[in-house]
Amino acid sequence: MIRRRLRLVIGTQPDIQVIGEAVDGREAVETARRLRPDLMLLDISMPRLSGIAAARELLADPDPPKILILTTYDTDENLDGALRAGISGFLLKVSPPERLFTAIRTAVSGMAVLDPAVTARVMAGYVGAAPVPETVTRREREVLTLICRGLSNSEIAAALFVTESTVGTHINRLLAKLHLRDRAETVRYAYEHGLVRPREGE
Repeated sequence: MIRRRLRLVIGTQPDIQVIGEAVDGREAVETARRLRPDLMLLDISMPRLSGIAAARELLADPDPPKILILTTYDTDENLDGALRAGISGFLLKVSPPERLFTAIRTAVSGMAVLDPAVTARVMAGYVGAAPVPETVTRREREVLTLICRGLSNSEIAAALFVTESTVGTHINRLLAKLHLRDRAETVRYAYEHGLVRPREGE
């Protein structure tokens, strides 16, 4: 029923086409390798193979799809496992359709997507004291923090009182200095290296 509802809802978008579905994690991997979608929506809790395990398998393939986890269980353990697997996004099932559409487009474009509820509780407030290349400037650290909060370029520009093109320059330099490809990798790098920490009391 959930798959049917998702298919109907996503099908209302003229620029997004659902090309397949699977009943469990193992079938999801096999179907993705056969159909080669741009993006997959995976639940964490699935028979035979969990969404995180399926993501690990697929992301080890050459030219894998972007993977967006859609789940009811927004625990720190699930988020940590999903990020370490290399997923592009983590969204709660209670999210409104508009947020899902935006998340799909954002993930396909190579940017990281985190549900605001998850971001506010788990992902940070600041860049910590873990080692960062000395060439990374204070402003680039600030941009890194805001990326991990899930802000768009325009929102980062507003927060830092700079132009959106300036934000783009900072991001490009940050990616080059950390040897990363996109915003999704930036979030994973920050999370795995302890550069982003939970706020106290959240």
